[in-house]
Amino acid sequence: MKISKKDALIWFEFFSMLPEEEELMTKQQEIIYSTFAQIEAAIDHRNDMLISEIKGFKTLKNRTYFVGNESKFPKGCCSCLLGTGLSAIRKTNKCNIECNFCYNYGQLEDVPPIGEGMWEIGGTKFYEKDIDLLLSTYQKPTGIAYVYLEPFMEIEKYYSVIKKFSDAQIHQHLYTNGILATEETLKALGEAGLNEIRFNLGASKCSDKVIENIRIAKKYIKNVGIETPMTPEFFEAFLKKKQAILETGLDFINCAELHLNENNINNYYGENMYISRHGYISPTWSRELTLKFMKIADEEKWDLVIHDCSNHTKFARGLNLSSKEGKGFGVSNYACEFARIPYEVFLPILRDDNFKFLCEEELPDGYKPGEMMF
Repeated sequence: MKISKKDALIWFEFFSMLPEEEELMTKQQEIIYSTFAQIEAAIDHRNDMLISEIKGFKTLKNRTYFVGNESKFPKGCCSCLLGTGLSAIRKTNKCNIECNFCYNYGQLEDVPPIGEGMWEIGGTKFYEKDIDLLLSTYQKPTGIAYVYLEPFMEIEKYYSVIKKFSDAQIHQHLYTNGILATEETLKALGEAGLNEIRFNLGASKCSDKVIENIRIAKKYIKNVGIETPMTPEFFEAFLKKKQAILETGLDFINCAELHLNENNINNYYGENMYISRHGYISPTWSRELTLKFMKIADEEKWDLVIHDCSNHTKFARGLNLSSKEGKGFGVSNYACEFARIPYEVFLPILRDDNFKFLCEEELPDGYKPGEMMF
């Protein structure tokens, strides 16, 4: 069923008014899925057209896409997509700023602590002294990542733990907005054995201070890059400071396709949205801007990697992780972030006269508004 945009709008205006507890009929679910497929097909077609214009477009074993110097592709991403997954290590439950795209937006004061002197690895709480036991019990992961939320709020607690995993020869990377970093702390991370650091440059709106910290980090840490949700603000700010950023000598830029949850979606209310494989909900401009960004980098021959960390990549990540864990064929943790799909967020794209479905058909009998029996 290839529902028309007009009929999809009529139905979604109806769905958006339903009480949350309202159960949907099977035929109504078919209409919803047909609409999602129509939107996604149109977005995929547009993105495929953009990709066709990127001469140096490359794939990493069909798991993800990139342009640039293949030797600089981040090893943390290889672990995530090809290795035994990416083990997240959580420690810091605080952040020094609040970003519109943050998954904890509006709840930063309520993020639960890990526990005094403790680290969360694989959902389990560990003291630092327990790490030797962990390493002697489990097969070593190909990589680990320090996440949640801003490590430089208490970065001095990280050095000894990083040293332990470095001695075990496990690749480690750390995420930061970079605002609180100093030459002293970046040097200490490098000396502890951190392999890779990723700056969320969009969080600081491409501030000169963070750009300078990227340059400093490159003195002490082997692999240095940027990982930021791709937004119009980041796209524009980056291009204004492009030369200064590229002169830092960074190795890669991960352009994450912004996906939304219940905390941050209202910050993007009114934007055109799509849902990928009934999973992540994203503004349609996020990957579009990434592909335009990649085209610029490819044509100008930037000496780094631009990684298209899209919803497709996240889907591949989930499959790889499940396969390495020995789960059943096709099992994945990729899923929708919402307990109930927010139908109202798809109204803007259905009302957008400039957005067209690729092919439309008349609804079959029994599916038209007013015909469905309740």
